[in-house]
Amino acid sequence: MTPAERPEWWPDWYDGKNIDETMFCQCFVRNHPIVYCEDAFFTKEGVLYDHSVLKKAIYTVAQPFVHSNVSKKISNLVDLLKIMTFTETLPPQSDRIHLANGTLMLDGAFDEKKPEIVRSRFPICYNPNAAKPERWLHFLNDLLYPEDVLTLQEFIGYCLIPSNKGQRMMVIKGNGGEGKSQIGAVLLKLFGNSNAKDGSVGKVSENRFARADLEHIHLMIDDDMRMEALKQTNYVKSLVTAQGKVDLERKGKQSYQGYMYARLLAFSNGDLQSLYDRSDGFYRRQLILTTKEKAVDRTDNPNLAEEMCQELEGIFLWAFKGLQRLVANHFRFTESDRTKANRNVVKQDANNVIAFMESTGYIRFDPDASISSLELYRVYQVWCLENAFTPLKQRSFSDFLIANLNKYGIERDSNVYNAAGRRVRGFKGIGAVLRLPMETADGWQKNWPTDNPFEQNAIREN
Repeated sequence: MTPAERPEWWPDWYDGKNIDETMFCQCFVRNHPIVYCEDAFFTKEGVLYDHSVLKKAIYTVAQPFVHSNVSKKISNLVDLLKIMTFTETLPPQSDRIHLANGTLMLDGAFDEKKPEIVRSRFPICYNPNAAKPERWLHFLNDLLYPEDVLTLQEFIGYCLIPSNKGQRMMVIKGNGGEGKSQIGAVLLKLFGNSNAKDGSVGKVSENRFARADLEHIHLMIDDDMRMEALKQTNYVKSLVTAQGKVDLERKGKQSYQGYMYARLLAFSNGDLQSLYDRSDGFYRRQLILTTKEKAVDRTDNPNLAEEMCQELEGIFLWAFKGLQRLVANHFRFTESDRTKANRNVVKQDANNVIAFMESTGYIRFDPDASISSLELYRVYQVWCLENAFTPLKQRSFSDFLIANLNKYGIERDSNVYNAAGRRVRGFKGIGAVLRLPMETADGWQKNWPTDNPFEQNAIREN
């Protein structure tokens, strides 16, 4: 076909029989700015999780000129786009928020010009004159205590930027029926499907592939957190504290390094506990808010979430104000005494050694005192019995004390003499107030004239 015979409406990448794939992709990128990075395509609207969207766009352009093996040719074009648009890195920008009508900086400056490529964009317009979200605020004031509303405001604002500097996840717990899950419904609408998703804290803790599913996500919402204690916490803690790139895995693929900044928000009827991890780090990462009791005469509104979603522009301004306050406070969250107490209670429930070390009538702290590890553990067992606690295993008990020597002002010592006069391992700076029976080669329990623990207590008191 001569140039004169070539129809004017034919694109340059089509010769009448075939398409020039390289030329097609060059033309496509000019009209649809896109880059490929971290196993994902990014556009001016954010990340493309589903390649079907990209394939549909390619098909729309190429369909009039491709009549056979269409699916294979489109897949080839996608693969070529990966090569042509590949970039080493697309760092998160934690000093700005990309919105439907422009970019909002943390200092409040707004630019209506939309950058060509972004990691994420929220489907909400910035409107500095948006009305105050009265319905939303009324709902929160009915649900939470006033000082805890500030914490929630800061946390939602914190989720607007791709940063984990706050090092916190949030758990909102109640007895049920308070309406706390309505928060999640509103946030899913505010953030959009590409920036927030439903998930499970339990799944994240158990499945090594679950973290990769949260890549590029700002917020994961667990609408009904499971009550089972987590068998392992390292995946959850790595999500909350991740700085920069982390190692991620997908099924059937080689692990890779990717940015992770998904924040966790869980709604629950109980506490987030760990089966084995009793470290301060796990519980210190939690912001635990408790809801108010549901009013007896309250009538539930089935359209509440939809009504609050009509105030999204005002809710965004409210959350942005919380973000600015958090940043000004160097990412330290406003925490009420109630929130701090919630965390301490959860930590003590998971590790009753803390309460034991604060008890009276069982142990004393004295620089000149000493006690063997076994004798101290026996005192702890008595304390558990008398306070209706289940004692931790001896290894867990010792590990906790060893990890908190400085906190309690005690020392490990391999030259402590036990009640039988033998030199054993133990601790200095702490002693027993409670008198225990003498240990013999036959063991502790056989020293008692009875196996009944309550009768043993009576003998001990006498």
